[in-house]
Parts: sequence; C-alpha cells; structure tokens
Amino acid sequence: MLLSLACLATSCTEQESNALLQFLAGLSHDNGLPTSWKNGTDCCEWDGISCSSERTVTDVFLASRNLQGLIAPSLGNLTGLLRLNLSYNLLYGNLPMELVSSMSIIVLDVSFNQLSGDLPDIPSSTPARPLQTLNISSNLFTGGFPSTSWEVMKNLVALNASNNSFIGQIPTVFCVSAPYFAALELSYNQLSGSIPPGLGKCSMLTSLSAGHNNLCGTLPEKLFNITLLEHLCLPNNQLEGSLRGISKLTNLVTLDLTGNQLHGNIPDSIGELNKLEQISLDQNNMSGELPSTMGSCTNLKSINLGRNRFGGELTRFNFSTLSNLKTLDLMSNNFMGKIPESIYSCSNLTAIRLSHNKFSGQLSERIGNLKSLSFLALVDNSFTNITSTLHILSRSRNLTTLLLGYNFMYESLPDGTIDGFENLQVLTINDCSLSGKIPPWISKLTSLEILALMNNQLTGTIPDWMSNLNFLFLIDLFNNSLTGELPITLMEIPMLKTNKVEPKAFPLPLYSYRSLSLQYRSPNSFPEILNLGANYFTGAIPKEIGQLKALRSLNLSFNKLTGEIPHSICNLTNLQLLDLSGNHLTGSIPTGLNNLHFLSEFNISNNDLEGPIPNIGQLSTFPNSSFDGNPKLCGPMIAHHCSSRETIFSTEEAKQIDEKVIFAIAFGAFFCLGLLYDQIVLSRYFG
Repeated sequence: MLLSLACLATSCTEQESNALLQFLAGLSHDNGLPTSWKNGTDCCEWDGISCSSERTVTDVFLASRNLQGLIAPSLGNLTGLLRLNLSYNLLYGNLPMELVSSMSIIVLDVSFNQLSGDLPDIPSSTPARPLQTLNISSNLFTGGFPSTSWEVMKNLVALNASNNSFIGQIPTVFCVSAPYFAALELSYNQLSGSIPPGLGKCSMLTSLSAGHNNLCGTLPEKLFNITLLEHLCLPNNQLEGSLRGISKLTNLVTLDLTGNQLHGNIPDSIGELNKLEQISLDQNNMSGELPSTMGSCTNLKSINLGRNRFGGELTRFNFSTLSNLKTLDLMSNNFMGKIPESIYSCSNLTAIRLSHNKFSGQLSERIGNLKSLSFLALVDNSFTNITSTLHILSRSRNLTTLLLGYNFMYESLPDGTIDGFENLQVLTINDCSLSGKIPPWISKLTSLEILALMNNQLTGTIPDWMSNLNFLFLIDLFNNSLTGELPITLMEIPMLKTNKVEPKAFPLPLYSYRSLSLQYRSPNSFPEILNLGANYFTGAIPKEIGQLKALRSLNLSFNKLTGEIPHSICNLTNLQLLDLSGNHLTGSIPTGLNNLHFLSEFNISNNDLEGPIPNIGQLSTFPNSSFDGNPKLCGPMIAHHCSSRETIFSTEEAKQIDEKVIFAIAFGAFFCLGLLYDQIVLSRYFG
C-alpha cells in the first residue's frame, strides 16, 4: 500500500491529465505537442507544463507555439493552476469564463491571439477570485467592456485589454475593490465617455493607458492625485483641459497626451517632474513659450510638442541641461529666430525636427558636435546658404535622413565637391526654386534610397551615374527644367527592377506635407517612384523601361516626349499610377495595359494618340479625362465613337474574358484608388 501511495505521488492526477488532453483535442494545429502529451504518462513531464512538489499542475506555458483552435473550458478543471500563458498563438473563439472566474489562477495571459465575442461580466455577488494579472490584449473581443467583473477580483494588480474593439465606458470600481491595482491598459478600443474621476482613488496606480479611443471631456483634476503614477498615456482621444496640476505627479516618467484638444501652456511647475523621460503633447491646441523650468527635467529623453501653437524665440530656452535628450520634435509651431546654440550641447541627440516653423538664418557649425545625429528635418522655414549648410552637415557621419525642402529660396545647388553623407538614405531638397544641375557629389551617396529634388529650377540632363546608386528606389525630379532624352542608364537602377529594401525604422515618422495624418515609419513604406514629370525631356520613351518591374508610380507627364507608348510598359504589373499626359506621343494604346490590374491612376490625355480605347478591362474603368486631348482616339467614353472595324474587342472576345480577371481588375482599381492614392501622390511632400 505504501508503494502504491508513493507511485501516485510521483505523477499528476487523471483529472488533470484529461483536462490537458481535452485542450489538446480542441486544437486544429498542435505544433507537435502530442509527442510529449501522451495519455498514460505523467503530465508533469509534458512540454510546457510545470507542477508543484505535490505533483499538481501549477503552470501551463505555451506562448508562441503557433497553436490554432479553441481554448477548451476543461483547463478550468486544473484546480491548482496558478499561471496560464497562451499568448502569441492563433487561438480563436471565446475565452472560457471557467478561466476568468477560476478559483486558483492568478496570472492569465491570452494576448495576441484571435479570440472574439463578448467578455461576459461576472456577477458582483460571486465570491472573490484570486486573479492578479489579466492580459487579453490584441484579440478580436467586442461588446461592452465588463464593469462588475472587477468587483470580485479583490487581488487584481494589472489589466491589459488593449487592441480590441470594446465599447462602453471605463469602469470606476477598479481601486475600490482592488486596493493594490497598479496598471490599467485600455488603448486601441472604442471606449467612449469621460475619464472617471474615481480613478483618482487608485493610490497604487503606476500606469494608466487608454489612448486611441473616443474618450472626451476634461482631464479630471483628481487624476493628478495619483502620486505614484509613472506612465500617463491617453493619446488620440478628444480630451480637453490644461496641464494645471501636473506637478503633483512627481513620479511621472512618461506623459503622452498626443492628439487631443488640450489648450493653455506648459506650466512652469513642469520643472518639478525631475523623473520625466518622455513628454508628448503633439497635435493639440497648446500655446505659449517653452518654460525655462523644463530645463530642470534633466532625465528627459524625448520631447514632442509638434502641431501646436507654441511660439517665441527658442533661443530663450536653455537646452544645455538636457544631456540625456535623444529626440526633439517641434514641427508645425510658431517658433522663430535662429536655432539655439544650446541644442548643440545635447550630445545624445539622434533626431531633430524643426519643420514648418519660422526659423531663419544659417546653420551653425556646432551641429557637428551631435555625433549621434541620424535624422534632421528643417523643412519649410527660412534658412539660407545651402552651400554652407550641406558642407556643415556632410561632417555628420551618422546622418541617414536629411529633409531640407522649402528653404534656401532661389539659391544655387552647389556643384562642387562635398565629401561625406556616406550613410545618407533619404535626401529631400524640394520646393526651393534652386538653380544649377543635379550635382555629381550625389553620386557618392552609395546608401541613398530616396532622392527628392522636385519643384526647383534645375537644368541639364539626368546623369548616367544615377544607375550606380544601388539602393535608390524613389526618384522625384518633378517640375524642374531638365532636358535631353531619357537615359537608357536610368533603366538600370537595381532597386526599381526588384526592390528588396530591408525594413529600417526612422527615429521619427515622416509626414506627408499635405496630409499630416499620413505617416511613414520606415523608408520601405514609401512606394517605388520614378517621377520625371513637368520637365523638357525629348525623344522616345526607351523600351528598356519595361525592366523596372518594381515601379509602383511612373510619371512622365508634361514633357516633349515623342514616339509610341512602348509595349514594354505593359510589363510593369506593379504600377498603381501611370501618367504620360501632356506629351507628343503617337500611335495606338497598347492593349497589354489592361494587364496592369493594380493601376488606380491613369492619364494619357493631351497627346496625339489614335485608334480605339479599350472598352473592356482595366482601362475601361478610368474617366474620360484620362483620354481627353487626343482627337484621333475613339471609344464609347468619348465623343468620337469607333467604327465597327476599329472596335478593339469583339463581342465574342469579351465573352471569353474570365470572371476572375474581371474581379481582379475591379478589386485592384477600387482598392488601390481608396488606400494607395495618397501614398503615390502625396509621398512627394516630406515633413
């Protein structure tokens, strides 16, 4: 009998084994778990299972196993289970209430799955449950956010329900029922209403995040009574009010109120937050000058005050005390005067954006002190002396992104030697009315991926060396005075043939100048573009253009190009925009253009084309304006109808077109038109 008892003590119970096997049976993809999860063996030895010394299952850890299927309620039969982690899988269906209301589980993590449906409320009359940490983030839950469940979770410390589709209001009972409640994460849902003042009673709360919802009303003053709060993140709501009282949060490390409707200035008392590392107040209605007391926040690493109405002479603010500062974003405000010299004392700065302000003067050579600087955006100010600016910046060896557009008006782009910029990936010097030629020093920028020189007065030809820039995939030379024929060497650019740009994140996002809601987080998020429109190019479009199969936008409009549209353009099956308007092109429309199923913008107007316009397929989806100004064209969408012999498709041919192709055409046209037009057209404006 003693031997039998010893054997029983060395393995888990049959109840626990069956509970786990029922979970396994509910999976449609088990990723090899059955190799160790075998009936009749000790479940304490199974993969992902841990037991207590009494051989009771205490932990089920199966995160990131590529598991697919339903979560079986049988896991609730593991009466000694303390921690259940099924995160980062492909589990779907409901979350069994047997787990949420378990009498043993203290940590439940099912984040990053595809769980859906409502999360039912546990009645407040239910006996207290031991759950301490609940993470249901990044799923597909819908319905009203539970309110009474939290009343029975007396030990709750952390709740993460972010990135779902919950509606309703933020409950007020967290801290009343759970005195040790410390972290609430509700971002990326559809919650509405105001922030409940009752959260001010959460004396142990250290993190509050509810960004990207529909919250409104003023910031409750009682929120500033949570003196232990370290992270206050409420971005992209409709919150109003001011930052009066913020100084009470003396433990604050992160303050993110981006994208709300806050007003007033940054109070002088901000200087009392000596633990503050990040302040993000971007896109509000705030005004005034930067308080000098902010210089006392010596732990600051990131300052983002863009898209407000801050102003004044920035030279009045002393940056020299902010030795830990890494990113400074003051775009779209009313700052004026010169860039303060004290900024160049912030030796850890990696990213500076001062675009769309009223700065003026010349760039100081002291910017060379910023050895870690990789991102610099000075767009739309009144800076002068582009030659000096480029010589100074060329010494910043770590610079990868340089945005200089809308400055240096009517100066000349330097043609002499400029050494450096060996790591530069993005260069924009657009809308400056610069004269000169495309300078040879650009040929040395071997890491360059994006080159934007549009809306200047550059002359001369496109240099042959451009094809040697092996990583270049976006070329925008629109609206200059460039001449000559389109060089064959331009058709040899490697990344326009097959783009394999490795994803690399910008230190700060790039914005479209015309739509600040459009952000680009990395160079590879930009489309492959060749924009040579509005110049004086002559000759025929080279047939070699068909090699550029990675192109998503080709604009050759408003030049003096002649000859026929080369049939090789029909090979550019990734094209979303094709504009050949305003030239002297002749001949017929290549029927193969109907194979460009992703084409959402198409324009061949104002040429000398002739023959029928395809009355079926992709080209038939575009408006009359795409074909206007070609008196020899005929078709049902324009005034000149074709004769029967000119009809490009017979009735029989039309019948033979596969329905799947028609669907692909329609899908490509409408999807790309709705979602990709901004990327193609607006990507020319960098902020």
